[in-house]
Amino acid sequence: MDTPCDGDAPGWPGMAPAWTSSAKDIVGTALGAGRVWFTLGYGILNEVYWPSCSTPQIRDLGFIVAGADFWSEVKRVQNYRIATPAPDIPLPAVVHEHPRYRLELELLADPQRDVVLIRYRLHGEGLRLYALLAPHLGGSGHDNDALLHAGGLAALHGEAALLLLADGGFTRGSAGYVGVSDGWQDFHRHGAMTWTHARAHDGNVALLGELTRNEGVLALGFADTLEGATCLSRAVLAQGYAAAREAYIAGWLGWTQPLQCLHQQAPVRAAVRRSACVIKTHGDRRFPGALIASLSIPWGNTRDDPGGYHLVWPRDAVQSGFAMLACAHHEESRALLAYLIATQNADGHWAQNFFTDSRPYWTGVQLDQAALPVLLVAKLDELGLLHDGLREAATGMVRRALAFVARTGPASEQDRWEENPGINPYTLATAVAALVAGAEHGFLAPADADHARLLADDWNARAEDWIYVEGTDLDRRHGLAGHYVRIAPPGQRAQSAQVALKNREGETLPAAALLGLEYLYLVRLGLRRADDPRVRDTTRLIDALLAVPTPAGVYYRRYNEDGYGEHADGRAYDGSGVGRAWPLLCGERGHYALALGEDAQPYLEAMLASASAGGMLPEQVWDAPPIAARGLLPGRPTGSAMPLVWAHAEFIKLATAVERGAPIELLRAVAERYRAPRAPTAVLWREAMPGDCFDPARALLIEADAPFVLRLGRDGWREAGDTESAPTGLGLHGVRIEPPQLRGATSLEFTRHYLDARGWEGRDWTLRALAPA
Repeated sequence: MDTPCDGDAPGWPGMAPAWTSSAKDIVGTALGAGRVWFTLGYGILNEVYWPSCSTPQIRDLGFIVAGADFWSEVKRVQNYRIATPAPDIPLPAVVHEHPRYRLELELLADPQRDVVLIRYRLHGEGLRLYALLAPHLGGSGHDNDALLHAGGLAALHGEAALLLLADGGFTRGSAGYVGVSDGWQDFHRHGAMTWTHARAHDGNVALLGELTRNEGVLALGFADTLEGATCLSRAVLAQGYAAAREAYIAGWLGWTQPLQCLHQQAPVRAAVRRSACVIKTHGDRRFPGALIASLSIPWGNTRDDPGGYHLVWPRDAVQSGFAMLACAHHEESRALLAYLIATQNADGHWAQNFFTDSRPYWTGVQLDQAALPVLLVAKLDELGLLHDGLREAATGMVRRALAFVARTGPASEQDRWEENPGINPYTLATAVAALVAGAEHGFLAPADADHARLLADDWNARAEDWIYVEGTDLDRRHGLAGHYVRIAPPGQRAQSAQVALKNREGETLPAAALLGLEYLYLVRLGLRRADDPRVRDTTRLIDALLAVPTPAGVYYRRYNEDGYGEHADGRAYDGSGVGRAWPLLCGERGHYALALGEDAQPYLEAMLASASAGGMLPEQVWDAPPIAARGLLPGRPTGSAMPLVWAHAEFIKLATAVERGAPIELLRAVAERYRAPRAPTAVLWREAMPGDCFDPARALLIEADAPFVLRLGRDGWREAGDTESAPTGLGLHGVRIEPPQLRGATSLEFTRHYLDARGWEGRDWTLRALAPA
């Protein structure tokens, strides 16, 4: 750049920063030493992540096309098409069409360096092309420095730097503050590039560069110093685009070779391969096995969210691990398992979510996220895929996880949507299956295995006591006997409890009136038959109240009165809103259809119909009349996360289940144990397990997480006496009361004295005797 510069840009610090839309056309990364992940939205490069897929470093890199009497920002035209060489090669070629020009782009990540490459070609008479770059280094747009450097556009923030170079160079460039002195504002005010500011310090900054040629290659390099970024960008341009492209394609061809999908329809097979690549793209390079939930920030163009969805959720990651097993890419699942072993907390659970280096972000506790990794271990074992070293490490992980499940279950601090505490069918099903799996696959010591089976049998037998209601207004209106609820609050019966609705400003709803698809996991994991009348009746309610028909297919909302989604007028979710329909729930409903012997194809087709132009599956689709001004169309993606890795995993699992005849998560040991109803050998009592009755014909086990002395009386504290607890297994302690001791009692009264600093618990408990059947 030979044009003189004007010094520092005015307008510090610029407008408040935000990210870009989460509606991604496609995402990609190279499978090599390079550590960059790129995303496309509106046909241009937007968030780029480096050196981890947890850390976005730019908002976007777009283009302005200008002539003597005309200028156009490419992304605002929204008239483009995307193609890839194959469904399983995330190498996007984008063609933008406009009456005055055609702009062709191809994007990839260099397999050997931390550089994104863009090959561009502009067609049109008398036009110039400008690159418009918005850095958000360090995951923040607040305090970046922008400057012209080494013939390119550069930015700095702490220990992160970037440099954008062009193989033909820039004629001139400018740095500015967003909303005040940036390049877009220059064109908006003057219809041309008139500013050439050399620097913009410590703010929300942007850079504009006029390309010398209308055909060439851009290299966007990242390093911890500006010198390093310069070196990388120059080196990749010296090596040439063709060499990087050849290596990029070769890397993906090598990875996809083992993928298997036997679905009869070619479009489904192609979508399975694409979904597998989406999952792989969300894996970290520095921490193998780490899988983030999405390379996006929901409603990112309205907020400056440092977390977004570019974090590891163990639940979502395990869903992806099962998907990789479903399409026979076993190494990916083993790498995930090793990563989960490394990130488990000492008490056995995993953080709610965390960066790929294991630093926690949110701190809630979800019981399903402790149980699901156990199911993955058991499936690997069932398939003969655990080698000796990994099995030894996995055994320790399983023991810690199941001790946590046993100690804190069956209630969870959060459900799978991270909103409500209590007992919900999804979490309960995963916990029961995990306890059986740990015992039957030999991961537990004998005494612990016995207790795991007892816990599983008891929780499974009592599921309907906790999460099934009968004779409600809802049932009567639909001619049903009863139904499964979404959640029962801690220590309460769903029949009479109230549940707080998150994202709905303190509103509540009776638990008996709150519906969700969580109960379908009771069938999926083998705890209930698909034709169980209770399951069938609940499904009738779900199809009537949560299913949303759209031109693209039928989708399902998470639950009635959900508040996580755009407002009714289409405004972005801002802490409240209206929950929309989720394509991944089509996969869950499709799995149930398959279990009934029905056709799952409509559910697969609905999921595919929701995808972006590049095949990305969204978290939510719009399920109301169109609001064209906001780009909201029925059955099409909203501003929620896209792609959602969980949705891609669910698609793979459903597509492969169609051919295999069973879900990949279903374990033989669990299915066999509950093929017929199984009564537990004892009924367990804990504070967190709702119940105020005992069965005189069955043993009663009163448990706690530490040694205690039980003071027990009957029929109003008569015959009271003390009994010291004994270890029961999985780190728990209890007193078992056999049927002869219960015979003739109409009530039991008890309290406990803990043999630690807690002492007497400070309250009495009463259980009533059940009447003989």
